[in-house]
Amino acid sequence: MTEIRFERIVQSDRSHSMKNRDEMDIVPSRSAPRRGWLARRVFAVAAIVGLFGALATIAPAASQAATSLPCDIYANAGTPCVAAHSSTRALFGTYNGPLYQVQRASDNTLADIGLLAAGGYANAAVQDSFCGNTTCTVTKIYDQTTRHNDLTIEAAGDAGPANRGVPAGALPVIAGGHAVYGLSFSGQMGYRNNAATGTAENGAAEGAYMVTSGTHVNGACCFDYGNTERVNKDTGNGHMDAINFGTEPWFAQNGPGPWVQADLENGLFSSGAGYSTNRSYTGDASPFVTALLKNNGQTRFALKDGNAQTGPLTTIYNGALPTATGYSPMHQEGGIVLGTGGDNSNGSIGSFFEGVMTSGYPTDAADNAVQSNVVAVGYGASTGVSGSLANNSEMSLRATTPGFTDNYVRHLADVAVISPITSTSSALDKSDSTWIVRPGLASGSCISLESRYFPGDFLRHYNFAVQRQPMDGSIVFRADATFCPVAGQNGQGTSFQSYNYPGKFLRHYNGKIYIASNGGANPWDTATQWANDVSFIVSTPWAP
Repeated sequence: MTEIRFERIVQSDRSHSMKNRDEMDIVPSRSAPRRGWLARRVFAVAAIVGLFGALATIAPAASQAATSLPCDIYANAGTPCVAAHSSTRALFGTYNGPLYQVQRASDNTLADIGLLAAGGYANAAVQDSFCGNTTCTVTKIYDQTTRHNDLTIEAAGDAGPANRGVPAGALPVIAGGHAVYGLSFSGQMGYRNNAATGTAENGAAEGAYMVTSGTHVNGACCFDYGNTERVNKDTGNGHMDAINFGTEPWFAQNGPGPWVQADLENGLFSSGAGYSTNRSYTGDASPFVTALLKNNGQTRFALKDGNAQTGPLTTIYNGALPTATGYSPMHQEGGIVLGTGGDNSNGSIGSFFEGVMTSGYPTDAADNAVQSNVVAVGYGASTGVSGSLANNSEMSLRATTPGFTDNYVRHLADVAVISPITSTSSALDKSDSTWIVRPGLASGSCISLESRYFPGDFLRHYNFAVQRQPMDGSIVFRADATFCPVAGQNGQGTSFQSYNYPGKFLRHYNGKIYIASNGGANPWDTATQWANDVSFIVSTPWAP
């Protein structure tokens, strides 16, 4: 299915066919300077970084989280967690085990990523060190309950081939003041446990929530988290009870989405009737979303949605289960799935930061307390470093070309452009022109630029045009999204040299951003104003 991304209710196709692709390989063409030339630029890169200070780390914050975390809250309310998964933090105040496991591509060695302290946040520095000179894949997501309902990479099913694990470094995020990683799914990626214990079966009551993102979705089946079949196939109505989040309207929906729905098998339900009966709910495109489902297994289910950064939960639906055979009562099997449908329909994309499943139907009070705890995490908060090229610094890039000095690099419907940004610009425009400096996805001696508003999305070139896209973990993407800072070619600020096309620099031309050489066959390679157009001032970020 065609992937769909929404920004300001703008639809764009992100399937990116490789037909006529100029950049199939990361090696420059024979007409471009050789990689050895790029290696000699390392000193220049280091010098530029030195101008802005040594690479910074996130300002220290307490690594110990509050003692009453989501699973403590649910346990105290009489609905204990039977599964608890997160790549960012502990979900029990006393938990001090591993969160997830990564595998290094260079030698296939495995490493567990744990916590800074019991009840705290992920020790992402271990991952950074372990994966520093290569790439890593997440191979296991540990269950924090004593049941050890760990999730491993999902095998083939009736509706999809075997899955891959998510790239370990694709979704950097701030949580609890710490730099950690979420899990970014970009299609044919999924995890599963068909032998889980303690999960609801055959009409038992249960609840579940997950923290996901409304800026990384599509309309393919099925970005799910929750109860599924114990075989990778569709075994009938009511054999699943999982949260679904995306833009696939199985039944009629309101607005552009993405929507929180219930995957009860053979349908993504927004109500007992299937279609949305809540006209005020048009979806949630917030960068961080709390999606919640609970089901008494016999007669009714409820769906809730909330901004994971601020505010309470909103009840989308609370009413009868579908009347079709198999749904009332339910016939859950008790497996656990993340990222795909029950039959391994694995065309969806999505983001996952944390989620739990409970035994029993949680109270509204418990749900509200969990949402308050999620909001307190501060997902996507400011890094605390700004206005430089230091690691994790938030900044904006201002053009230096005469006549364009009030223009900044920003994204618009996935395309990188320049446009005027001032103190009177909208909050959305200011967010779209704010970037986070990350270590280069292809080389730590260079940088990559992550969108402040779209977690896990980076600037990368594609057919020489620069776009904002989610990192898919591929070698090509990593190279396309890596740029090496050098002194501004017009004597001002900084110029950003393409890692895999070292004779080309980020350039604005006719309002759009390209990688361009100083003279060439493409219109954006014109030598006219080239030095000015490739030079940018690294400035204070427009977004707070």
